[in-house]
Amino acid sequence: MVVFRQEMVEERMGDCWSRTKDQFDNLEKHTQWGIEFVERYTKFVKERSEIELSYAKQIRNLSKKYQPKKNSKEEEENNKYSACRAFLSTLNELNDYAGQHEVIAENLTSQIISELTRYIQELKAERKSHFHDGRKAQQHIENSWKQLESSKRRFERECKEADRAQQYFEKMDSDINVTKADVEKARQQAQMRHQIAADSKTEYASYLQKFNQEQNDHYHTLIPHIFQKIQEMEERRIERVGESMKTFAEVDRQVLPIVGKCLDGMTKGAESIEPKHDSSQVVESYKSGFEPPGDVEFEDYSQAMKRTASECSLSNSRAESKPDKPTGKSKGKLWPFMKKSKGAGSEDFSHLPPEQRRKKLQAKVDDINKDIEKEMDKKDALIKMKDVYVKNPHMGDPSSVDPRLAETGQNIEKLQLEAQKFEGWLAEVEGRMPVKSEPPQRQSVLYETQNSVPSNDNCAQDRESPDGSYTEEQSSEAQIKVPNVEFDDEFDDEETLPTIGTCKALYCFEGNNEGTISVMEGELLYVIEEDKGDGWTRVRRNEEEEGYVPTSYVEVFLDTNGKDA
Repeated sequence: MVVFRQEMVEERMGDCWSRTKDQFDNLEKHTQWGIEFVERYTKFVKERSEIELSYAKQIRNLSKKYQPKKNSKEEEENNKYSACRAFLSTLNELNDYAGQHEVIAENLTSQIISELTRYIQELKAERKSHFHDGRKAQQHIENSWKQLESSKRRFERECKEADRAQQYFEKMDSDINVTKADVEKARQQAQMRHQIAADSKTEYASYLQKFNQEQNDHYHTLIPHIFQKIQEMEERRIERVGESMKTFAEVDRQVLPIVGKCLDGMTKGAESIEPKHDSSQVVESYKSGFEPPGDVEFEDYSQAMKRTASECSLSNSRAESKPDKPTGKSKGKLWPFMKKSKGAGSEDFSHLPPEQRRKKLQAKVDDINKDIEKEMDKKDALIKMKDVYVKNPHMGDPSSVDPRLAETGQNIEKLQLEAQKFEGWLAEVEGRMPVKSEPPQRQSVLYETQNSVPSNDNCAQDRESPDGSYTEEQSSEAQIKVPNVEFDDEFDDEETLPTIGTCKALYCFEGNNEGTISVMEGELLYVIEEDKGDGWTRVRRNEEEEGYVPTSYVEVFLDTNGKDA
C-alpha cells in the first residue's frame, strides 16, 4: 500500500513537471514566431521604402529627360507658348511629387525600419532572459525533488535495516543457545539502526518541508511571474507592431497635402493654357511683313509685251518709270513662292522677312545695350577702385588699374559702334530710314544702268549696307531699291559745291554703282551735301573724286559756320 501510494505521488509530480515543461516549449515556439513576424513586417516596410526610392528616382529621371535644354530653341518655345509653360510646370511639380516619395521612404526608414530593427534585438534579449529564468526555476525544483526522493529512499532503507536489526535482536534474545554477549551486540546493533532510521526520518521530513515550500513558490509565484513577464513582452510586441502599422499609414498621410498641392499646380498649369494666345504667338513669330502682291495683268503676245505689277510686289520692276522697257530675265518672283537662301544668315539678318528681321535686330540691339551697361558699371567700379588706391596708396597701385580701364573703354567703344550699326539697320527696317537705294541721278542714267548690267553681275554683288530689304534674287533687288528721284544736272555739269563738314567712314563700302564712291573704314572725307531723307550722303575725297555713300556707313561732323574746310 505504501509502495503504491509512493508510485502515485511520483507519477503525479512527473505529470506536473511535464506539463510545465510543455508550456514552456509552447511559449518558446510562440514567442519565436512573434519575433519572426516582426522581422517579416520590417522586411516588408524595407522593400516598400526601396520601391518608393526607385519610383522617385524614375520620376525624377523622367522629369529631367523632358526638361528643355538651357539656351536652346526649345527653351524659347517653352517661354513663348502657354501649353509649353504648362508642360514645364507639370514637369516641375512632378519633380516635387517625386521628392514626396523620397520623404515617404526616408520616414519609413527612420520611423519604422530603424525602430523595429532595434526593438527586435531588445525583444530577443528579453525573451532569452525570461526563458532562462524559467529553465532555471524548473531545474531548481527538479533538483529539490531529487534530493527529496534521495532522502526518502534513504529513510526507507534505514527503516528496513532497523526492522531487520530488531528482528535479529529478538531472535537472538529468544534463543537460549546464544551467549549473552551476542545478544547484547544484537541489541546495540538494533538500537543503532533505529537511531539511523530516526535521523533519516528527520532529514526526510526536513527535505519534504523544504520541497513543499519551494514547489508552492514555484507553481504559485515564480512560474506565474515568469509567464506574466512573457505575456507582457508579447503584448508589447503586438502593440509595437500595431503602432508601426499606424505609422506606416501616417507617413503617407503626412505627404498628402503637399502631393495635393503638386497636383493642384499641374491642374493650374493646364488651366492656364490659352489656345488663342499661342496661335497669335505663332502668327507673330512667322509674320513676314510683306504686302500681298497685286494682280498680274494679261500679257498679249500678239502685241508688244507689257506687264504691270503692283507696287507691293517684290517683282515690281522699273516699268512705272519706263513702261516700254522690257524686264527680260531679271523679272522677279512673287514673294510667297521665293526660295530661301541656302547660305548662312548674314549679320544684318537680311535673309529674313522684314518683320522677323526687325525682331532679330531689336533683340540684338537690346543685347548690345545690356553689354554696354555691364561694361559701364565695370568702368565705374574701376574708377572707384582707382580713386581708393589714390587716396590709400598702401591698398594698391593706381596705375595697375589703367590697363583694365583702357581695355574696358575699348570694349565700350566697340559695343557702341556695334549698337550704332544695328540701330541703323533697325531704323531702315522700321521705316525711319528708307531702304538702301541707288544714289540720286538722272532717271535716264538709272534705267540705262539697270538694263545694261547683266543679271548675273547683280547677283554677284553683295549687300553693301545694313539695310532692311528682303530679296532673294539680286536682279529684283536692284529694281526695288532705285527711288524715283530726278535731278536737273549730272555731277559733271554742277558747280563745285562747298564743303559743309567732314565725316568718318564707319564701315567699308564698295561703290560699284554709278554715282557712288568707294570708302575704306576709318577714312576721313568732306561732306558736300547732307542726307535729304533718301539714305545717302554726298561726300568728296579730293577735287576729282566725289559721290554718294550710305548715311548709315559714315559719322557726319557738320561745321557750325558752314565755311569751306
